[in-house]
Amino acid sequence: MSALFQPFTLKDVSLRNRIAIPPMCMYSANDGLINDWHTVHYATLARGGAGLVVVEATAVSPEGRITPGCAGIWNDELARAFVPVVQSIKAAGAVPGIQIAHAGRKAGANRPWEGDDHIGEDDLRGWQTIAPSAVAFGAHLAKQPKAMTLEDIARVREDFVSAARRAREAGFEWLELHFAHGYLAQSFLSEHSNLRDDAYGGNFDNRSRFLLETLAAVREVWPEHLPLTARLGVIEYDGRDEQTLSEAIELTRRFKDGGLDLLSVSIGFTIPESNIPWAPGFMGEVTQRVRREAGIAVASAWGFGTPSVAEEAVKSGQLDLAMIGRAHLGNPNWSYSAAQALGVERAAWTLPAPYAHWLERYR
Repeated sequence: MSALFQPFTLKDVSLRNRIAIPPMCMYSANDGLINDWHTVHYATLARGGAGLVVVEATAVSPEGRITPGCAGIWNDELARAFVPVVQSIKAAGAVPGIQIAHAGRKAGANRPWEGDDHIGEDDLRGWQTIAPSAVAFGAHLAKQPKAMTLEDIARVREDFVSAARRAREAGFEWLELHFAHGYLAQSFLSEHSNLRDDAYGGNFDNRSRFLLETLAAVREVWPEHLPLTARLGVIEYDGRDEQTLSEAIELTRRFKDGGLDLLSVSIGFTIPESNIPWAPGFMGEVTQRVRREAGIAVASAWGFGTPSVAEEAVKSGQLDLAMIGRAHLGNPNWSYSAAQALGVERAAWTLPAPYAHWLERYR
C-alpha cells in the first residue's frame, strides 16, 4: 500500500491521505474580501483528492497584507466570506484549513505579475510597513519599515487571536500560523532583521518571544480538539545553516510544549542573498531532522511535486504530510495522477464520479 495514500489523523481531524495543498497566494481579493473566484478555485483543488486544503496567507490586519489583492480576516464581514469556501472544501471530502499571517516589512507590494516590488511612496494603494527593526528587506522590497513599539507588538498579537477566532467561526478545522518566509514573525526570529535591544531582540530567547507569545495567545482561543500548526523557516541557506537550524529545532520543541501539533518546515527567505539548493525533495533531510529532534509531526512543500518523490519522503519518515502546491495548479487532479503513477488501488483514492467515469473508462 502506498504510504502517500494512508490516512492521517491529528487531534480529532482525519485526512483521507497524506497529500495536502499548502497556502498559495492568489492575490485576487478586494480590500481583503474574497469572492466567487476563490470559492471555485478551492473547490476545484479539493475535488482532486487531497486530504487537506489550506487557504492562502490571510492577513490578520490591513497592514499585514503582502499586496492589496491579498485575502484578509480582520473583521466579521471578511470572515463570513470564507464560509462558502469552507463548505466547498468539505463537500469535496477534504479538510478545510487556513493560514493566518502578517507580512511585516514585505507588506505593501505590487502583485507578482505587476512588478513584485514595493508600491511607491506616492501611490495611494500602499501603506507604512512595520517590522521588529527599521531594516528593509532589500532588492525589490526596499521600503524601510517602522520599528514596532511594544504597543504595536501587543496589537498584532491580538490581531492573530481575533483572526483565529474568526477562522473557527467560519468553520475551518485546521489552523496554520505563518511564521516563515521573511514575514513578520520570521523577521523577529532572524538576526538578519531583528536588531532590537529590548525583550524582543538580541539573544535567542528574546528573538523567539513574539512567536511563542502569539502561539500561546492563539492556543487560548483555538479549540483543543482541532490541529494548531505553524509554518516556520528553519534554514536560510546563508552560510550559517547549522546555527539557524539548531535554534529552529529548539524553538519547535518549545512550540510543541506550548500546544503546537504540527510544523510545516520551510525556508526563512529573510534576506535576498540566500543560496538555496533547489532540487526534487531537497528539504527532506532537513524536515526529517526537525521531526526526529523536536518530536513533532512535520510537513513540507518544497520539491515534493513528483509522485515518487512525495511517496519516498512519506515512506522514509521525512514527512508526515507532503504539501503539494504548484503541481496542483498545473493539475488540480494531481492526487488522481499520483495514485495512477504509484499503482494505488481505486478504493484508496477519491475523485468525483463524473470525473472518475471518464478518466477510468479511457485510461
